[in-house]
Amino acid sequence: MRFALTLPTAVAGKPDAWLGAGALERIGAEVEAAGFDAVGVTDHPYPPADWLANGGHHALDPFVALSFLAAGTTTIRLFTNVLVFPYRDPVITAKSIATLDVLSGGRLIVGAAIGYLEAEFEVVGADFRGRAATFEHAITAMRAAWASAGRVEKAAAEPDPGERTHVMYPPPVQRPHPPIWIGGNSAAARRRAARMGDGWLPFGQPAAMAEVTGSPPLESTVGALAAQIAAFEADCRDAGRTERLDVCFGPFGKSPIFDRDASTDAVDAEIGGYADAGVTWIGFMARAKEPDDLRRELDRWHPVLTRAHDVRA
Repeated sequence: MRFALTLPTAVAGKPDAWLGAGALERIGAEVEAAGFDAVGVTDHPYPPADWLANGGHHALDPFVALSFLAAGTTTIRLFTNVLVFPYRDPVITAKSIATLDVLSGGRLIVGAAIGYLEAEFEVVGADFRGRAATFEHAITAMRAAWASAGRVEKAAAEPDPGERTHVMYPPPVQRPHPPIWIGGNSAAARRRAARMGDGWLPFGQPAAMAEVTGSPPLESTVGALAAQIAAFEADCRDAGRTERLDVCFGPFGKSPIFDRDASTDAVDAEIGGYADAGVTWIGFMARAKEPDDLRRELDRWHPVLTRAHDVRA
């Protein structure tokens, strides 16, 4: 079991309190010291005001933010949680991913999804109704761009005047590319992850939140999750996948993991249950409103992670 922490949304929403010279580097170092295996950021480039007024949130640019987090750390993975591929040109996105993977020494994990916020699709000029097809095209196009680096020597040695060859260089450190974890609770998202991804990102959410995201509810219980992971493993077999893919699950508020009054035994039992269900990563969503709140959260989670890593070792 490994653990990822997505930074609190207050980081972008309250920049005077959180940001400034060296701020993200320090936060990254603190998250790494607490024992997390990955640190993540969300993605909302231009959200509508009415959504923000009803519980929505701002986000930093994922690639810029993760670059600063990389600069302050040495081993922790960098996690887009999640990048909305249909918002962006796939070749430009592939270039950003490859660059960040190179500069971080091969530490990037690309969490991605088709997106759900229709008003944001409209303002960035993206096709909301065709977003699933756009998402799948993006993965194919990005993989082709990353693979093009392998044609550098061939193109130089055997130039073809009748063919224009495009090459993206440097390639990612992780070959053939950083892992792509595909998010979403729907059967279509799960099958997409099995067919095209390197992992699946289901997330715990109650029915009320499902109305907002458009992705089915998934209660934060081991039994419900185990059934979905079993279905995912069947999807992988149907897709001809023989390797085991990662499953990163993000519990929500009812989990003992987020209950400050929960006993050590309850928290450890929850984590053990997720491991038995087939989860390989647990995604924590920090809820801090101020930097000191985040430090208190990290202090609370540090012994939890230490115990879990000792078991894994």
